[in-house]
Amino acid sequence: MTGQSLEELNGSHFEDNAIRINVGGFKKRLLSNMLSRFPETRLARLLRCQSKESILELCDDYDDMEKEFYFDRNPALFPYVLNFYNTGRLHVMAELCIFSFSQEIEYWGINEFFIDSCCSNAYHCRKMEPGREDWDEKSEEGSTASSFDEILDFYTDATKFDKQPLGSVRRRVWLMLDNPGYSIASRIISILSILVVLGSIATMCMNSMTEFTLHDSQGQPLEDPRFETIEHFGIGWFTFELIARFVVAPDLLHFFEHPLNLIDLVSILPFYLTLVINMVAESSPALTNLGRVAQVLRLMRIFRILKLARHSTGLRSLGATLKNSYKEVGLLMLYLAVGVSFFSVMVYTIEKEDNESLTTIPACWWWATVSMTTVGYGDVVPGSIAGKLTASACILAGILVVVLPITLIFNKFSQFYKRQKQLEIAMRSCDFDEGIKEVPSVNLRNYYAHKVKSLMASLSNMSRSSPSEHSLNESIN
Repeated sequence: MTGQSLEELNGSHFEDNAIRINVGGFKKRLLSNMLSRFPETRLARLLRCQSKESILELCDDYDDMEKEFYFDRNPALFPYVLNFYNTGRLHVMAELCIFSFSQEIEYWGINEFFIDSCCSNAYHCRKMEPGREDWDEKSEEGSTASSFDEILDFYTDATKFDKQPLGSVRRRVWLMLDNPGYSIASRIISILSILVVLGSIATMCMNSMTEFTLHDSQGQPLEDPRFETIEHFGIGWFTFELIARFVVAPDLLHFFEHPLNLIDLVSILPFYLTLVINMVAESSPALTNLGRVAQVLRLMRIFRILKLARHSTGLRSLGATLKNSYKEVGLLMLYLAVGVSFFSVMVYTIEKEDNESLTTIPACWWWATVSMTTVGYGDVVPGSIAGKLTASACILAGILVVVLPITLIFNKFSQFYKRQKQLEIAMRSCDFDEGIKEVPSVNLRNYYAHKVKSLMASLSNMSRSSPSEHSLNESIN
C-alpha cells in the first residue's frame, strides 16, 4: 500500500476526479486534471500524496468526514491562484501588496515567471524598489511621525511647570510668548514684536541715507534723535522679550540650545557690546581703533530680521530644510564648482586675446558664476562668436545644474512645512487650564504604521532576494 497513490489508497478522497479545498473559509471544488497541468504546485503535489502524514505536510488540516483539505491562508488572494490554474498566467492588481502577493504565490508553488507580460514589469519594479512611493504620502507620514515626537517634547516641557513655584502662571506666560497663535494676548504680542522688528530694520536703512544724516559743527555725522529713540525702544522690547522667556522657561539650563532663543540673544548683543566699546574707547584714547569694531557691530543689527522666524511658519521650515539638506546643498555647490571651472577655462582660452575683461582665469570665474546662476549682470561679456556659443552652453548647463538639487530641497521644504503646520495646530488646541491630563489628539495609527513600515523597508533592503526568487532559481537550475 505504500507504493500506491492517495487516489488509489482512498478513492473517496476524490469525487469525480475533483478535490474539495477550504482556504480560510473560501471553499472550492477543483478538478484534478486541471491541477495536474502544473505538477510543481502545492495542490498538484497533493494529488500524489501516499499517506495522511504527507497530506498534512502540504495543508494545515484534513477533514475525513467532509473529505476537505483546509489551508490557513488569505482567502482574498486565492482567486488569483484559481485564475492561474484556469488560464496558466498570473495577473497582479495595482492595489495588492507586492510582498504579500509574492509570499502567497511562493506558498502555492507558483513561480514568478508565470506572471503575464502586462503585469510583469510593474510587479518587478515595485518589488525591487520597496522604498519608492508617492512623495505626498511619504512626506505626510514623515510629517506625522516627526510632529508626534515634537508634540511629546512640547508636553514634556509643559509638565515641568507642575513641580515649580507658580507653575500654572509661568506655563501660561510661556505659552503666550512661545506660541503666537495660542491666545488673543499672544497674537497681540506677536504683532507688536513683528512691528518692532520691521521698525528697527527700517530705521537702520533710513539712517544710512544722506537725506536723514545729521552733522555736528565739525562736520562729523550724528545720530538722528528720532531714529535713536526708535532704536532704544526696540532694544528695550527685545531685551524684555528675552528676559521674560528666560524667566518662564521650563528648563533654564537648556534655554539657549533652542535656535530661536540664540537669535534673540544675537539681535541685542551688538547694541550692548557697542556701548561697552564706546565707554572703553572714551576712557582710553589709545583704544580709539575700537570704534571701527563698534561700526561693524552696528551692522550686525540686520540679524534682527531673523526674529521673524518665531512668527513665521515658512521661515522656520526654511531653516529646518537647510539644516537637513546639507548633502543636497553640497551637491549643488559641487555641480557649480565643476561647471564654473570648466566654462571659465573655455572662455579664457577663446577670449584672452580679444577681451580685456577676460584675460585671467580668476576673472573668468566671476563671469562663469554669474552666467551659470543665470544672474547675468552684463559687466563682463564675451565678444566673439565662439565665446557667445560657450556662454549659451554655460547658461543652459547652469539651469540644469541648479534645477536638479533644488527639486530635492523643495521636497524637503514641503515636508517640513507640513510638519510645522501640524505642530502649530496641535499646540493651539492644547488646554492647560486644569493641568495636563492627556496628550493632544494625534493619529497614533499612522505614527505606528510609519514606524513599522520603515522597519519593513529596512529589512527588505537588507535582503533583496526573496524566497520566491530562490525557488525560481532552483527551478531554472
